[in-house]
Amino acid sequence: MSIDDATPEEWYEVGKKLREESRIDAVNSPSHYNQGGIECIDAIEAMLTPEEFIGYCRGNSMKYRWRFRHKNGVEDLRKAEWYEKRMMSVIIKKGIK
Repeated sequence: MSIDDATPEEWYEVGKKLREESRIDAVNSPSHYNQGGIECIDAIEAMLTPEEFIGYCRGNSMKYRWRFRHKNGVEDLRKAEWYEKRMMSVIIKKGIK
């Protein structure tokens, strides 16, 4: 299974496994966000309520979709999708509607 074909639940587990195996790439686990034994996104999620974290993910997704034609092209669309999938995993995990 590839991360592109995964359901939000599977994607969350795939992401965890990739981080554990230290496979670093610019979209799924950039090294500059992976310092001190915890990935930055995990620390942000831990400090926010689920609703706040969903808003954070929505804002980041919009940012990457907004700029994709002017900055990093498809890579930015992949980053937007990454945030959307992370948001979906929280929504499903927490039973938020």
